[in-house]
Amino acid sequence: MRGYKERAMAEIRKNSKKFAHIGTVIDKILQQHRPLNDQSLIQVWKVWEGAVGFPIAANARPVAFKGDLLLVHVSSSTWLHQLRFLEKEMIAKVNAALGGDQVRSMKLKVGEF
Repeated sequence: MRGYKERAMAEIRKNSKKFAHIGTVIDKILQQHRPLNDQSLIQVWKVWEGAVGFPIAANARPVAFKGDLLLVHVSSSTWLHQLRFLEKEMIAKVNAALGGDQVRSMKLKVGEF
């Protein structure tokens, strides 16, 4: 049986005359081959900036889910301190954007983007 890479390449060759945005291609592959929790994280990435606003999104990014805990890396300790005060509001806004209650807690950590 052919693996997902071979199937994906066959599909690309079949549609080689059509161009697609790389984000669309990656999203399609991830949705087909990632666990459900990872798909939830993909949705969080899609709604993140709209939910928290550009200034926060420019300095904080979701990086992982563990159950209902969302791990968010921030650019500096100053942003970490500020976002701790906004944590509950950010959780509420992300959940509203997702249309559910997937994020119940958030861990903020200075880290790589």
